[in-house]
Amino acid sequence: MQAASNPYQQYLQNAVLTADPGRLTLMLYTGAVKFIRQAKDCLAARDIPGAHRACLRAQDIIIYLLETVNREMEVGKNLSALYDYMYRRLVEANVKKDAAVLDEVAGLLEDLAGTWEQALKLKGQQAAGG
Repeated sequence: MQAASNPYQQYLQNAVLTADPGRLTLMLYTGAVKFIRQAKDCLAARDIPGAHRACLRAQDIIIYLLETVNREMEVGKNLSALYDYMYRRLVEANVKKDAAVLDEVAGLLEDLAGTWEQALKLKGQQAAGG
């Protein structure tokens, strides 16, 4: 019921529930980067529990991506390996409280998000006949 009392939360919930798989993947990349940035901010503020929670949220997103990737295609196999690597690095960053590792994973996710966004634009142009 709380989501209904907060229009922004309701909007976000509707955006996720109605997103096509491509948009959802982009949202997941963006969300993981957001949580990694939160973890890094928490580390800078010496909020170790907050950094841990934010890292766990990012790890959860990577696990979801890893579990849902189509490994029957070559690109899926490559993404699976990349997601596995990012997950292991996030665990390491969380254990060691290492901001440099967080930056590395955030950079990988930002690159993926940029590529994914371009692919969605191309798909949209092709669907529109352009």
